[in-house]
Amino acid sequence: MNAQILDGKKVASQFKEQLKNEIEILKKRSGIHPVAVSVLSTDDPGAVSYAASQKKTADELGIDYRIQHVPPSISSTEFEKLIQQFNHNSTIHAVLINKPVPSQIDFSSMVNLLSEKKEMEGINCLNMGKIFLGQFQLVPCTAASVMEHLRHAQVPLKGKNVVIIGRSEIVGKPLIFLLLAQNATVTVCHSATDAAGQLENHLRLADIVIVAIGKPNFLKGGWLKPGAVVIDVGVNRVDGKITGDADFNSVVAVASAITPVPGGVGPVTAVMLMKNIVEAYKQQVSM
Repeated sequence: MNAQILDGKKVASQFKEQLKNEIEILKKRSGIHPVAVSVLSTDDPGAVSYAASQKKTADELGIDYRIQHVPPSISSTEFEKLIQQFNHNSTIHAVLINKPVPSQIDFSSMVNLLSEKKEMEGINCLNMGKIFLGQFQLVPCTAASVMEHLRHAQVPLKGKNVVIIGRSEIVGKPLIFLLLAQNATVTVCHSATDAAGQLENHLRLADIVIVAIGKPNFLKGGWLKPGAVVIDVGVNRVDGKITGDADFNSVVAVASAITPVPGGVGPVTAVMLMKNIVEAYKQQVSM
């Protein structure tokens, strides 16, 4: 079987164009630009590069994306005051706290201090709780990317067996509720499933497999139901190259469709962050 390669760059490009048009319409209606702030409290090259990349994408879409540098020496009290300033500033619609943060700062506490209407990654307690209740507004970006891939590829979900390998707070767990909302039958597998020798039994029934465990080349084609759709969320570096959680060569021979790594889920995840900025903006601005 020749699996369809689900090109994340193509999906991201098309979604960006839609988002750009939506932003233009919203700005004309309200007369207000969407404004986002990215808080950077580190010189970590990865974090600096990530913030710059997001600003570049936002600028292309017509979002006013500001990188606010704070000293690594900032105290927890000062950081809290900064967050509260953002919460009470009606001209700022979305805020992201970049990792890593200094050792004296508790990342989870600061994210949960952010207003749920402005917390652009969709990962604080209130936004995660809304997902549980089926109120999908600000959704963790990687989980949203998985759903966008399935939507773009027109993969039917109603009544289908979906196996998620991995139960992280930002991918596996939110996907449970996003998929249930589409009337899929969802099974979550994890390390204990594998240790009990039950993983392959679940996978052989799966119409769709989403793997997000951070183990390079873990998922084997021989474990899959022929024709399954595979969404590979993994990003691993092996011998200087980026690879996914799926053993691509064996999976591509069995699956009907698969996301590549790199070039699959990643590019769309970046655009989903922009979508969250727009959703936050729409919650706060009268049109």
